Amino acid sequence: MTVRRTWLARFGRRVAGLTLSAALAGCMVGPTYQRPSAPVTPAFKEAAGWRPSDPADGIDRGAWWSMFDDPILDSLERRVATSNQTVKQYEAAYREAHAIVAAARASLLPTVGGTQNLQNSHNGGASAATAAPASAASASATTSSAVGLLEASWVPDLWGKIRRTVESDESLAQASAAELANAKLSAQASLAEDYFLLRDLDEQAQLYRETISDYETYLQLTTFQFKEGTQPLSAVVSAQSQLYGAQALLISVGSTRAQMEHAIAVLTGAPPATLSIGLAPLSHDVPVAPAGVPSMLLQRRPDIAAAERQVSSANAQIGVAIAAYYPDLTLSAGYGASAGNLAGLFSAGTSLWSVGADLSATLLDFSQRRAQVAAARALYEEDVASYRQTVLTAFEGVEDELAALRVFQQQQEVLAQNEAAAREAVRLDLAEYREGVVDYTTVITAQAAALSASQNVFSVLAERYQASVLLVEDLGGGWTAGELPKD
Repeated sequence: MTVRRTWLARFGRRVAGLTLSAALAGCMVGPTYQRPSAPVTPAFKEAAGWRPSDPADGIDRGAWWSMFDDPILDSLERRVATSNQTVKQYEAAYREAHAIVAAARASLLPTVGGTQNLQNSHNGGASAATAAPASAASASATTSSAVGLLEASWVPDLWGKIRRTVESDESLAQASAAELANAKLSAQASLAEDYFLLRDLDEQAQLYRETISDYETYLQLTTFQFKEGTQPLSAVVSAQSQLYGAQALLISVGSTRAQMEHAIAVLTGAPPATLSIGLAPLSHDVPVAPAGVPSMLLQRRPDIAAAERQVSSANAQIGVAIAAYYPDLTLSAGYGASAGNLAGLFSAGTSLWSVGADLSATLLDFSQRRAQVAAARALYEEDVASYRQTVLTAFEGVEDELAALRVFQQQQEVLAQNEAAAREAVRLDLAEYREGVVDYTTVITAQAAALSASQNVFSVLAERYQASVLLVEDLGGGWTAGELPKD
């Protein structure tokens, strides 16, 4: 018994050594991955010759929104990463992808299983009706058997099929991590956009409250003059209409502001009823993130990183498809014991063992494998085109926002001058109206022009904030490809 077990141990070690050598010597079929080229320009066209009025020197990698120096925005943004449900969805998808990688890696190792069988059988002998003479009748008997077996099997990855699968799954997990970062950035940018729209509405509401106060004063003045007989009734009616119009604008702003507040609550993962944001002014100095050079986008945009990792996964799948041309080797071994009872399994002379190898290959598949390889290569080319299109779209977004910021900055300067002139026109017309030089229609026209000029200033200010936030998003926030998981 000792000799048999010693021989079996030596044989097992020899088989293990041979199979390990075969696995280590096994190649990985399929193309070695190389990052595809991308269309990159040396500089952004729309940034040439333009200097932001309030440039931000850098972006905080952990909190890019801090460039706006708004504590309320900061507190809201920090809730996105932990409570936004879309971000949680992508986070769960990443954990799923990570688990798939672990499962694929496990395929590189042997599988070990064990079985144990206990069985009792009873033979009651011949029945009385059909029994032969007593001397020949079979005797009643109960027999028992016990079998214990430990089995192991392994499919050596001779051609790299499993390793290519692991490589593909790792790339997909990294793509999922990049998609998670992109979802987080998108939610944070959406929150910032909604927040600055809300603050712009606060500014508009303050403008309308001041306008309503002025219009009430003008209505009182016109009513007094009507009673004195110096103004017609039509002047009073015009002043009333003007006041009601301003009040309607203030009510409309309140409705839109409530919607923005509700949207912000949802982005932070909270029910709208639980969030209230107080009124606050909006700075007219809009910070602008530095654009850098276009090639930096390849490392800073999570959507570009996700597209590139999809290309890597598709490249590995070509190797998986090519590996189907080669045979599969399965090694198996088993060791156990068989006896008439459970206690007997541990006795001498009851051992069982087996060692085997199975080589299987497809001889004829009517070009199925060729078609699968062609499909894998086509998917790779599709993902390369998608990657390059993602890069082009990223460049387009940055150029768009740089152009918008430049134009809006220039436009706001002109509109501010227009607003100042319109307010001066109102002051002069009111003075002439009190002196009886002009009628109230002239004053109303000047007041309407001044209100429109102020509305235009706030409108372009909101556009500047939106473009500033979108530029940060287009630049990838503070994210870099170095944050992708390595395993």
